[in-house]
Amino acid sequence: MENSLLTIVTFLPLAGAVLLLTLPKDNFKLIRVLALVIATTTFLLSLFLFFYFDVLTPRMQFEQLATWIPSLGANYHVGIDGISLFLVLLTTFLTPITVLSSFNSVDRHAKEYFICMLLLETGMLGVFIALDLFLFYVFWEVMLVPMYFLIGVWGGERRIYAAVKFFLYTMAGSVLMLVAIIALYFFNGGTTFDFSTILSNLQTGRLTLTATEQSWLFLAFFVAFAIKVPLFPLHTWLPDAHVEAPTAGSVILAGVLLKMGTYGMVRFCLPLFPEATLEWAPWVNLLAIIGIIYGALVAMVQPDIKKLVAYSSVSHLGFVVLGIFCFNQQGIEGAIYQMLNHGISTGALFLIVGMIYDRRHTRLIEEFGGLATPLPVFSTFFMIVTLSSMGLPLLNGFVGEFLILLGAFKANVTYTVLAASGIILSAVYMLWMYQRVVFGKVKHERNKVLPDLSLREKLILVPITLLIIWMGVYSQSFLRKMDSSVNELLRSFQSTAVVFKK
Repeated sequence: MENSLLTIVTFLPLAGAVLLLTLPKDNFKLIRVLALVIATTTFLLSLFLFFYFDVLTPRMQFEQLATWIPSLGANYHVGIDGISLFLVLLTTFLTPITVLSSFNSVDRHAKEYFICMLLLETGMLGVFIALDLFLFYVFWEVMLVPMYFLIGVWGGERRIYAAVKFFLYTMAGSVLMLVAIIALYFFNGGTTFDFSTILSNLQTGRLTLTATEQSWLFLAFFVAFAIKVPLFPLHTWLPDAHVEAPTAGSVILAGVLLKMGTYGMVRFCLPLFPEATLEWAPWVNLLAIIGIIYGALVAMVQPDIKKLVAYSSVSHLGFVVLGIFCFNQQGIEGAIYQMLNHGISTGALFLIVGMIYDRRHTRLIEEFGGLATPLPVFSTFFMIVTLSSMGLPLLNGFVGEFLILLGAFKANVTYTVLAASGIILSAVYMLWMYQRVVFGKVKHERNKVLPDLSLREKLILVPITLLIIWMGVYSQSFLRKMDSSVNELLRSFQSTAVVFKK
């Protein structure tokens, strides 16, 4: 069971999607309940990964290796370490929440919608567990298709434009990554796509890459990941995709899909191309800091709540990239922790925006005001999540940002000063948005009779709120499981590259 646990967790949603195919379209209640049961079961099974994970072991755990395409040297090789563990759990945690959030908001093609949600979960999980470059690329591409349909079929008025833009941007990066994967394959003798084997050959000298080869391969991987993050100036697809996507699509997009880019940088760019990573690090950090400040400034002037939250993602993911390219334990652990924080907090913000949109069918800030009076429970949850996104101490966002700034300070003081300004700007646009939506007098008569949160909506927000507090108060329960893997990554990185200088 332990050897197959990752495979079961990954492909259970796919099996559920096949099961949903056999159900009649008009049985909407059974379809949505079954989708929720499958997603919840996947999450419960994934908890075994957390409880049975050995914190002292830096190597991959729950590994499974099987021959897949022997003529190519492509294998089904999966496993997780302290870097990927929590991204798997984040995916399985958010999926049942998004399925539950869609119960009342999806009223057309419901069967196809929930099939896409389950297919998307399998694709996302596969990206985080794949230890074969060919397998990784397959999962990377598979994930695109259901997300394209979620935006293009169940999105807003400009959904086709947003879906095509999302698809084209991601595909452009994917082609570059595919070329780099094929190049690595042939540089390694054309025998295997296995990540562990290629990495071992690089570290032992059986495979050598010139500085130019490393640089081009790094750039090909990095651009693919930077588009997915998205890192400035490759971010322009994100606001359109977020605004037009249905609520569940926005939650998954912000909560999980953006983390694939930063995860790829940690998993592949640093260990495979250490010298090129060091060479390009100053430019990457510059783009990250521009993204932090630019995303925050643009968020401040948004009239649409959803677009404001979308631009805040550009700012927050800039912090994550900065932490990764500081090349120290605090920076990288802070980056991984901030990936989780952003997934939880920004995902919750999109859920909250979706709840108010279901009531008023508008996301314009000027259409609200004084919601604390008719919606006190909603406003309380909204406040906690807003403070979490800002990085208030004792909530999850603070820990990740603090560790990233600590890591940045060790690398370069200038990085820290510039990045810290993004935290100040974050407080400005989040508090200003909350004040205009929730405080003051009720500006519109329709808002006076809005119903407060239903039991279903409370069930969606309560576990997220508890996790926000837990991650803020007892972060060590998460960080301890990352320590060995991050230290091993840095040891491997520094053994094949010059130690990072200020």
